[in-house]
Amino acid sequence: MLLYLRDVDPSQWGSIVTFLLTYLFPVVILSLSVHEAAHAWTALKLGDDTPQKMGRVSLNPLHHLDPTGTLMMIFVGMGWGKPVQIDATKLKPSPQIGMALVAVAGPLSNLILATLGALILRTHLVSFNAQKFFTLGGQNFYFSPGYFLETFVVLNLGLMFFNLIPLAPLDGSRLWQILLPTKIYWQYARLEIFAAFIVIGLVLADLYLNNGQFLSGLLTRPICGMWRFLVGFGTPDMCLSLR
Repeated sequence: MLLYLRDVDPSQWGSIVTFLLTYLFPVVILSLSVHEAAHAWTALKLGDDTPQKMGRVSLNPLHHLDPTGTLMMIFVGMGWGKPVQIDATKLKPSPQIGMALVAVAGPLSNLILATLGALILRTHLVSFNAQKFFTLGGQNFYFSPGYFLETFVVLNLGLMFFNLIPLAPLDGSRLWQILLPTKIYWQYARLEIFAAFIVIGLVLADLYLNNGQFLSGLLTRPICGMWRFLVGFGTPDMCLSLR
């Protein structure tokens, strides 16, 4: 995200940094922590105690933030949490089905978070008016509870739909891998590290060569459709182009 400041009028830097510090980063840290903890908790319930031994069955963000992924989020706008290490052979009822259940727990946790945020917004008791929050380096930071919840809902929906893309190593790939013969499944699993670099490369290429148009086009419509279903009023900025 910070690299984008190069192309922004310096007079707008303050509002962008305010958005990052007050809204985006807190929501990302919380949402990624719940997402990864959901993977770990589900693996534990299905018979693998590896995540528990590594301290991953926890909502402590320090247990889930990946140093490289966090830096990528800050400077590039795309990042990831620390992958939960799982011994698939311990999962019930089988490695393939167990991994699919562990995988879907992450996006499901984001859907639950988005739904909770939407329910609060539906009460109409949360103000969208911004109030002065604190001052840092002469810069006033303002906070709007309503806008925070809007960011919370939209980002969790984005994490859910992005992770459901059926490309390894994203969670969605675990669903179709159930159909693979066992031998091919384990052979494919050994190649996932290379698939991860391919996915990262494709996303970065889209961000820098296509201004993120492909990824945003892929995710915007389902995010906005789910927003209308869950919240029922208002239109996030990213949805205005669909009207």
